[in-house]
Amino acid sequence: MPDGDGDGELEARLVEQETFEPPEEFVEQANVSDESIYEEFEADWPRSWTRAADLLDWETEYSQVLDESNGPFYEWFADGTLNASYNCVDRHVENGDKNRVAIKWEGEHGETRTYTYQDLYREVNEFAATLRDLGVEEDDVVTLYMPMVPELPIAMLACARIGAPHSVVFAGFSADALATRMNSADSRYLVTCDGYYRRGDPLDHLAKANEGLEGVDHGVDATVVVDRLGDDGFGHDLKGNQHDWDDLLDDHQGDRIDPVERDAEDMLFLMYTSGTTGEPKGVKHTTGGYLAYTTWTSHAVLDLKPEDTYWCSADIGWITGHSYIVYGPLSLGTTTVMYEGTPDYPERDRLWEIVEKYAVDVFYTAPTAIRAFMKWGSAYPKRHDLSSLRLLGTVGEPINPRAWKWYYKHIGDEACPIVDTWWQTETGGMMVTTLPGVGTMKPGSAGPPLPGIDAKVVDTAGEEVEAGRAGYLTVEKPWPGMLRTLYQNDERFVQEYWQEYSDPDADEWVYFPEDGAKIDDDGYITILGRVDDVLNVSGHRLGTMEIESAIVGVEGVAEAAVVGGEHEVKGEAVYAYVILEDGYEGTEEMREAIIEGVEDGIGPIARPEQVIFTPELPKTRSGKIMRRLLEEIANGEELGDTTTLRNPDIVTEIQGKVQR
Repeated sequence: MPDGDGDGELEARLVEQETFEPPEEFVEQANVSDESIYEEFEADWPRSWTRAADLLDWETEYSQVLDESNGPFYEWFADGTLNASYNCVDRHVENGDKNRVAIKWEGEHGETRTYTYQDLYREVNEFAATLRDLGVEEDDVVTLYMPMVPELPIAMLACARIGAPHSVVFAGFSADALATRMNSADSRYLVTCDGYYRRGDPLDHLAKANEGLEGVDHGVDATVVVDRLGDDGFGHDLKGNQHDWDDLLDDHQGDRIDPVERDAEDMLFLMYTSGTTGEPKGVKHTTGGYLAYTTWTSHAVLDLKPEDTYWCSADIGWITGHSYIVYGPLSLGTTTVMYEGTPDYPERDRLWEIVEKYAVDVFYTAPTAIRAFMKWGSAYPKRHDLSSLRLLGTVGEPINPRAWKWYYKHIGDEACPIVDTWWQTETGGMMVTTLPGVGTMKPGSAGPPLPGIDAKVVDTAGEEVEAGRAGYLTVEKPWPGMLRTLYQNDERFVQEYWQEYSDPDADEWVYFPEDGAKIDDDGYITILGRVDDVLNVSGHRLGTMEIESAIVGVEGVAEAAVVGGEHEVKGEAVYAYVILEDGYEGTEEMREAIIEGVEDGIGPIARPEQVIFTPELPKTRSGKIMRRLLEEIANGEELGDTTTLRNPDIVTEIQGKVQR
């Protein structure tokens, strides 16, 4: 049973509360606190986006905010020029803030490194000179296959400095994934490392990188290798075109490279994301619009100030890390925290230890992590002084109300607003969330669209649905942070994102992110999950996220994943895979409580066919639940590829528990 950590008090006091107001103390200091900002953006759109562009330093001022002449290939601030590296580094040094800390890094074993903006300026310049010396020219794509080490953002900013787009490949991806992305980007340069630590053990990353390089069709001109492991390394000898990072920086010590003047629409980076065809999509983000948008959302939503110490617990290998560890915070001159390891090593309070150690002001993490924190119990955060926290955020998936309230109480002490943010790799930055100094918070609902974002919930005909009805999320006006195209594949760009609800003949382009949603009377949007995560049970469309939220709302449930299984009568039936909190058991009583919770929360039509208790869910190395395998288990089918799982043994265990 529960360990007496205050959950009973939380349930009693917060469970019925459906809305929360930001504390007056927060509103008084917020970067954005006037609710008229929504009307101002609408009345003066698209010129209203100048307030985002004005947060940057431009080499050449733009004369046009938005060029709509070739939708959906929109252009933002198109005749302006700037450099992202200059905006994230140089201008803070020039403005007298060279001694402010830019990056605080903590390794898994407790090692620390601190970079002031002056330190960052020096190393970015030296590595930019290194890249130039290796033959990297403007518009060459440089692949970065690295874990959470400071050399990763340094390399990103060095690429931006010389006008070479970077393509970061998540370190947990396979050698084949690296080769696929380098081939797609025609990338001839790689920056990687010898290894990194995970749960105390050194991992041989260079062996994986070398295997991937063998699959690069066009060959590679140069590879730079960071020595992360030192004496714990695996004894690799660098090959002829492979170079040690430290040696190269020593060769270029003191070098300075003038930032290359880039057109606003020049590519800043490629970010590969999953595609429905199985081939990864190279999402292209550009310098002006993307940087303006991430800077503005960091300012308005995350409420970041130069004096803040801010921590986003994502990996830079994903878009969240690009936008809200590197470009947004550093553009604002904030201190950004990087952590190499996992939340539970060596103890389950590691994250709260770091929050206390660095007096973190703003903390941005994923609901997956929050559910884990809930399962472990509030005794762990209670060990630490978290009073420095001013704002909390979530990203990556919808957060259910129970987890939201746990986060609000046990991490924020009921004094920190929570921004529940919906956005995508393709959007570049946050799209739907409350402004923390303005909006009422509704646990479970991301919030209204941000000012200037024309998000709607529509039916299959493209007509707006009534409040409370489920539909499809669309965005009907362009925004500065949007992807410009898919790399070397304009046709797929139009087909995947703009074809469903657009009318090209009328020059009306509607962006379709392929997420289901519903909207309430106040215009707050609740994300229900991917369109292909919608079940059709007896002709009723049920969002898996909505069912999962109802299940996790049951006392004792830590996490749940819902999939559809074939059913003779219903067409699809609901299969629920459930992880319980410590101290709870998978009894028949618990199973009935979950079924009752779903029926109460959604209705009898959503009643699970089976509730399968499991200690874990099959997850990829990046933490994503592999629902495809759960569907195959539910249908008694032969299982597909499990090689990308971090816990493949759990699949067999779950198989044995499903009754066919």
